[in-house]
Amino acid sequence: MTVKSVRGRRRYVAFKVSGTLSREALVHGIPGGRRFNVIQCAEGWAIVRCSPEEIGECEAAVRTVCPEAETVTVSGTLRTLRDRYPVLKRTAPPKPAKKNTAVPPGRH
Repeated sequence: MTVKSVRGRRRYVAFKVSGTLSREALVHGIPGGRRFNVIQCAEGWAIVRCSPEEIGECEAAVRTVCPEAETVTVSGTLRTLRDRYPVLKRTAPPKPAKKNTAVPPGRH
């Protein structure tokens, strides 16, 4: 497991956005390249990951794509956001498959 002092801390910012805004449009429209990672965007809600120092810049970047975007809350974990707002849990993208989950030959 990577230590936070090496990787850096992360914050997840939940936004209410336009219901027609897609994840792809948000990803390609945010200025600043890969500093902000769009975790999900569906049904008028979006979650964007950034560093704690860049929360204000993240909010401004999302508003350049969707001027009516409203910051709802900031959290240190996705789980907290998704537990607090069921729409975020329901529209969450599927979890990626685990690596090396293949069953060795002869072990079924």
